[in-house]
Amino acid sequence: MSLLEIQNVSQHFGELVAVKDVTLNVEQGELHAVIGPNGAGKTTFFNMISGFYKPTHGRIVFNGQDVTALTPEARVQMGMARTFQITEVFRELTVRDNLRIPVEVAQGLRLRLYRTRQQTEQTERRIDELLELGGLTDNADRNVGELSHGDQRSTEIMMAVAMKPKLLLLDEPAAGMGTRETYSTALLIRKLHRKQKLTIVLVEHDMRVIFNLADRITVLTEGEILDQGTPDEIAASEKVRTAYLGDERESA
Repeated sequence: MSLLEIQNVSQHFGELVAVKDVTLNVEQGELHAVIGPNGAGKTTFFNMISGFYKPTHGRIVFNGQDVTALTPEARVQMGMARTFQITEVFRELTVRDNLRIPVEVAQGLRLRLYRTRQQTEQTERRIDELLELGGLTDNADRNVGELSHGDQRSTEIMMAVAMKPKLLLLDEPAAGMGTRETYSTALLIRKLHRKQKLTIVLVEHDMRVIFNLADRITVLTEGEILDQGTPDEIAASEKVRTAYLGDERESA
């Protein structure tokens, strides 16, 4: 069953066509990667999925509902959660307090002045679960600004997971990381996908991450789909290798 359906979407900025007639489906439980060279339209495409841009043409259907004209906030309420290329966390707050914000939102408690003891305990249990899942327990009471880039990104990812999304959108989660941090981030994404059964759409430049994690891959170039398929099919695609991958898979 398709959780996300992208139907012939295009995005124009004046005379510039950033995305042209893109169609793809993301199945329930799938990890679907979107790759392409700089300027391929990946960020614009992601912004359309998450509601920051309204497509010039086409439709976006999420969980059976047309969300093409809905705001990002409305899509979050329906079960979408997104991270960004540049890590967005509250650096002056602890990891625990960063997680508390989305947990309370998901539990409907954020704006309540009074909470029962049971509600408070439920919130703390959920935060502890997220800390353990994200490998952040040892850093729970440290300010996020003191952490490594990798741990800051893990905090951001777990803040998105705290919203209990049906669809998790990850925008270059390994950007700016060294080999060890990239490996740790990839392990976290795999855990969220396989053990938590999250449906994930991933944009990433690191081909090691893509080919080790993705169930299917969509390749964009100049705003259009060049090819779609499994990692093995994409690696074997001559047109993809010619246009984009080159020998990256062999060197990965």
